Amino acid sequence: MYRKISAVVIPTLLAAGILGFMLYSVRADLSVAIANSIPAYIAVAVLICVAAWWLRGFRYRSILQGLSIKPTLTFATANIFISQTVNLVIPFRLGDFVRVFLLKHEHSTTYSQGISSILVERIFDVVTVALLGLISVLFLLNVPEWFYTLIVIPLVAGVIFFALLIVAGRFQTKNRYIGMVLTMLDEVRRVSLNLRSLLVLGVSSIVIWILDAMVCMAVVLMFEQPLDPIVVILAVVIGNLIKTVPVTPGGMGIYEAAVAGVFVTLGGMPLATATLIAVIDHLIKNLITGIGGAISIYLCGDWVMPVIWRVFQKKVVEGESIGGD
Repeated sequence: MYRKISAVVIPTLLAAGILGFMLYSVRADLSVAIANSIPAYIAVAVLICVAAWWLRGFRYRSILQGLSIKPTLTFATANIFISQTVNLVIPFRLGDFVRVFLLKHEHSTTYSQGISSILVERIFDVVTVALLGLISVLFLLNVPEWFYTLIVIPLVAGVIFFALLIVAGRFQTKNRYIGMVLTMLDEVRRVSLNLRSLLVLGVSSIVIWILDAMVCMAVVLMFEQPLDPIVVILAVVIGNLIKTVPVTPGGMGIYEAAVAGVFVTLGGMPLATATLIAVIDHLIKNLITGIGGAISIYLCGDWVMPVIWRVFQKKVVEGESIGGD
């Protein structure tokens, strides 16, 4: 029991510690930055963020349709909202597995289909973010070398993964566990490796992440900072690539530190303002996620919370097959 509690408490305290240190270190300049801000831009940021969420739902519905699952746009969006809300509380992105059980409850899907749908979404997210980062650095000078490493690694991994998808269909095995992996790879290939899917998922992913950067840009404008939009895109890219390592719930603390660091290093922005922008940007996104998750749980009905609880019960993980019905 203590191990389970510490697995949640320690990463949460780490996130709080990072944010607390960042704000404390610039405490003397915070009041000046806040006094010179234009709060109306928060409404713009919120509207952009909500639009991005519905587009995420559209993309996820397209992924599920490729697996012969026919959810509504509302359910697909709610599914992501709920799982991401859980990720804000629980570290290591365990909330992603909530989707598997929600899909099974509503559409009688297999665990393999649920995991495959998440995998497709994650691949397009990471590759798209890295691609936007690669394009951004081409227009900037004095970019730290480790930025290139952080950006190139996901792109290379994406190429290797898609190559694996192409050749995996030629293999057959009697091993149960390898068979599960091959089944999921086959489902991922079916969803992603055709012209229509590449076009729909690729374009929607690009728009989603541009909107995500626009939320941050609205917060930058709120503080009247003369910052190049390319720097904002790169900051969001670096922040999201770093938080793919699930050290803290929702990447809190880590994302803010990365975004503020890019603003200071490449944008010449004062540390206090950069910190505030990074914190408010992530706060808006997390609040929309949390509110959307709460509304989604309410709209879906009383069955959702028991399903979420099942994800964290050891007997479910041990007692049921990922590849089963």
